[in-house]
Amino acid sequence: MDETPDRAHRRVLLKTFAGAAAALAAGGVLAQAGTGEGTAFRAVNPQQPTDAPGKVEVLEFFWYGCPHCFALEPLLRDWASKLPADVAFRKIHVGLGPSWVPHQQLFYTLESMGKTVALSPTVFNAIHVERNMLSKPEAMADLLAKHGVDRKQFLDTYASFAVRTRMRKAASLSDAYRVDGVPAFAVNGKWFTSPSMAGGNAQALRVLDQLIERERKAAR
Repeated sequence: MDETPDRAHRRVLLKTFAGAAAALAAGGVLAQAGTGEGTAFRAVNPQQPTDAPGKVEVLEFFWYGCPHCFALEPLLRDWASKLPADVAFRKIHVGLGPSWVPHQQLFYTLESMGKTVALSPTVFNAIHVERNMLSKPEAMADLLAKHGVDRKQFLDTYASFAVRTRMRKAASLSDAYRVDGVPAFAVNGKWFTSPSMAGGNAQALRVLDQLIERERKAAR
């Protein structure tokens, strides 16, 4: 049976929308690359300096207490383990609210002790699975002592000037990138994205892959 003009028009529109959705699913989120921005990411203005000379730097802004960061963490750890040698990945624990600050101090204490990679999963699990909020340093020390961390060393490091300095630097970075929620990412001081901008965790990692590749090509 012949289609009416209206029905034919609707069929064309449906094909157009389906094609657009397929392009996004395939990672076409950087379609606006010529302008440097798209709905899944934004340009950082002003561009920020990086701490990884000769490499593409990727920052994750996060909070131990954030359920979205907890959900992302397994995917992110797997993704980060496969990054090429010329990409440097670094986590920045932000302190956007009063309840975030003790966790931020915990993170930079573990970082100072060289234990973030080994013990961050333990911290995430304690907060989100065991419902141990780790709001006090004594509770943190109790947990970490079960995993081989010297209690006194932890508490001394937690109260140290070095940890406070790292926290201030993290706050400055958060302000510079205009972070207002987590998880979120910055690439090479130039680009900013997040799962909320990209449409999900997997989509955000695809955006990161494409922004990283853009920066790698620019450096050649």
